[in-house]
Amino acid sequence: MPNPIAAAIQMQSGPVLAANLARADVLVRTAAERGAQLIVLPEVFAWRGLRADEGTAPSPIPGPVSDFLSRLAAELRVILVGGSFLERSAHATRSYNTSLLVDASGAIRATYRKMHLFDVDLPGRVTVRESDGRVPGSDVVTAATELGTIGMSICYDLRFPELYRRLASAGATIITIPAAFTAHTGAAHWEPLIRARAIENQVYVIAPNQTGTSPHGFADYGHSMIVDPWGTVVARAGEGEAVLTAEIDADHLARIRQEMPCLSHARLLS
Repeated sequence: MPNPIAAAIQMQSGPVLAANLARADVLVRTAAERGAQLIVLPEVFAWRGLRADEGTAPSPIPGPVSDFLSRLAAELRVILVGGSFLERSAHATRSYNTSLLVDASGAIRATYRKMHLFDVDLPGRVTVRESDGRVPGSDVVTAATELGTIGMSICYDLRFPELYRRLASAGATIITIPAAFTAHTGAAHWEPLIRARAIENQVYVIAPNQTGTSPHGFADYGHSMIVDPWGTVVARAGEGEAVLTAEIDADHLARIRQEMPCLSHARLLS
């Protein structure tokens, strides 16, 4: 039986929900046509605009974004990870940054709310305070699927290895990292961190990123990638929108874990 195929979708999302969903639809269908059974969209794929313009952008669950993901996954018979979108919360002025995993029947199998919020000031480059408009999540989230157990994370989470060890300890063999990594930090840290998380936890990592210039005026890095459990980059994008695909080889993963049994040797667990 052939190995299943995973896809990472690189997008340039903007402040018009309908346009973003229409573009995501096209790119997800392209991935499905290429045989992908697991498709991962980038962070804030559904809406990305200025904080002052958010207004009604946050969506409830169920709501327009979750309904879109469920319909598309069920139609194409794929597992679809809805990158992330702004989920309405009980807080009057802040929303969750949420990733949904939807199975091939259209059912929501897992909901992950971004745990680590991006509050940084890089003088002369970019200043972001995600916590001004977001509520942090607190749960470590995995979902058992026919392709393996999928662990979920979002963007800035990448810098916190303890989350990924907990995902691996919970049985994850595939980890998704939808992102909107900036060009400045991406050029320095995107690939090294993704490869490190794959190597440390002996998992496949699917990391789709935003590309182009964000509505906030800074450049996104692009360079989405899929990395295998040995740390090999098996698919890589440049700049511009793209659909990456790669095989998920369970035998390769099992062999790496058997020959280099680091996970069973761990003495200090987060």
